[in-house]
Amino acid sequence: MTNMMDAAQAQLRDMLLAALGRLTAEGAIADEPIPAFKIEVPADKSHGDFASNIAMASAKALHKAPRQIAELLIGALDFSGSYFTRAEIAGPGFMNFFLEQKWFSDTVQAVLNEGNDYGKSEDGKGKRALVEFVSANPTGPMHVGNARGAALGDGIAALLEWTGWDTQREFYVNDAGNQVEKFGKSLSLRYMQICGGKGQAVYTAHADDPEAIANAMYGEDGNHPDFPMPEDVYLGRDIIIHAANYYKEHGDALASLSEEERRAALVGYALPLNIAGLERDLRSYRVEYDNWFHESSVHADGRVDGIIDELTKRGFTYEQEGAVWFKAEQFGADKDFVLRRANGIPTYIVPDIAYHIDKLVTRGYDKAINVLGADHHGYVPRLKAALKALDVDTDKLDVVLMQMVMLFRNGQPAKLSKRSGKAIGLVTLLEDIPLDAARFFFNMREANSHFEFDLDLAVEQSSKNPVYYVQYAHARICSILRYLKSEGLYAEGTPISELPGAQTSQEIELIRYLAEFPMIVSAAAKAYDPSRMTKYATELATLFHKFYDACSVKNAETPELREFRTDLCRAVAQTLRNSMSILKIDCPERM
Repeated sequence: MTNMMDAAQAQLRDMLLAALGRLTAEGAIADEPIPAFKIEVPADKSHGDFASNIAMASAKALHKAPRQIAELLIGALDFSGSYFTRAEIAGPGFMNFFLEQKWFSDTVQAVLNEGNDYGKSEDGKGKRALVEFVSANPTGPMHVGNARGAALGDGIAALLEWTGWDTQREFYVNDAGNQVEKFGKSLSLRYMQICGGKGQAVYTAHADDPEAIANAMYGEDGNHPDFPMPEDVYLGRDIIIHAANYYKEHGDALASLSEEERRAALVGYALPLNIAGLERDLRSYRVEYDNWFHESSVHADGRVDGIIDELTKRGFTYEQEGAVWFKAEQFGADKDFVLRRANGIPTYIVPDIAYHIDKLVTRGYDKAINVLGADHHGYVPRLKAALKALDVDTDKLDVVLMQMVMLFRNGQPAKLSKRSGKAIGLVTLLEDIPLDAARFFFNMREANSHFEFDLDLAVEQSSKNPVYYVQYAHARICSILRYLKSEGLYAEGTPISELPGAQTSQEIELIRYLAEFPMIVSAAAKAYDPSRMTKYATELATLFHKFYDACSVKNAETPELREFRTDLCRAVAQTLRNSMSILKIDCPERM
């Protein structure tokens, strides 16, 4: 896997150390250990392709002025057979280095040789990562925050895969606890309303259309005066639809049962349908999970109670007003918290502790990454405190906190789908905008940034729309290649030659940026930041358009230059596809 930036940097480091060795052997400098020095890419490329502070860093050890050391190094450097053609001294002793044409030709060749693998690395080879994301409450449909979390988490997983990690995606199904109790209560109330007089009338009038039944029973904010609901329930239309469908299949068979039995039956009916719906909707969003881990499993096998027992055994709990508290402050959390309420029911964090022990200890992942909403900022240190108390290595757990999304249409906040009148969730969002636009837009900002999603811009077919802009650059290249093939001016598989003759600044800048792709992928993976891919693709498209406007491909001055520019176009198209494939965004050949 080729990284031309690393290759040049490593070669330059070896050249500098060899030059120091020659100077030492000649007695021009003292035989002293050389301190660590840097080789960097300068922001201003007129100062060279690479720069080093080696002369500045070595001044004290070698008892010479930095500029004197730099002058000695330039005299001792051997550029033959290297990617470098010359060096210059700047200021008091900084050294700037300039690449020769072969490096630019080899960069284009490396992209074409590696194809779909260009940009991959083995940074995480031999290590296993688990990325948990979305984990939406299965008691209702996914909201827009889940749509951002899905695009973000899937992008993080893909970046880890591209950098050599053995990566799995996981959805944590909250099928136990308070939300399921609330779900059962909501279903039972709606079911009994349908069994009653006014509900029966609505059902009879709309027996074949659960959506119509829901609309007839659903009032402002979910409460209809004829079908009132208490505050501590779910008020979504989906609850009414589940109740109506169950009634359609089974009639009023549950009406005579106890409340507990009725709720259990309705949850047993509706929850699997919701989970299947989550899986279906996420798959339509190009998100495929390796594992669906059910919270109920850590309740059923006693692991939840076992967590409390073990913390108590270690002396890390105390009782207060009948509840069992964890001494979380002792392990770095902001405050102690309850593990088991006075009524004997564990709090929500206890199964989460058991779940993370399953990730990091039982299944032994080297890294567990959670993508959570920003409202979990207080939850994370408490979870880690409990894991520390149980001797779990919390350095293996990383949490990406994701800020809220605001949808805008016509410059105003958008709350309802213009088509369905429902709150805009993942499904209704994809009815309004292209899937590629959703995945691109949700990865345009870092996770910790608030994001204003412009629904109008997402469907606009112009250069103002960033995903359209990137896709158009790829389609434009494909159009160029089709034309050249039709004229007999291009055939795939022809080895490229060195970059011919005079180089334009547009060509050089474009090739430099192609070379940076593996480094950017690696940095994005380490930072858990897929937004670097959208930024990279947008900038690459911009640099290509500048190149295309300044440098003719078809009418290049020589056949050799035309062939090189053709291959440069191919390399850009390949890198655009690779950057977008990480985010599962298509690059069409025609637009």
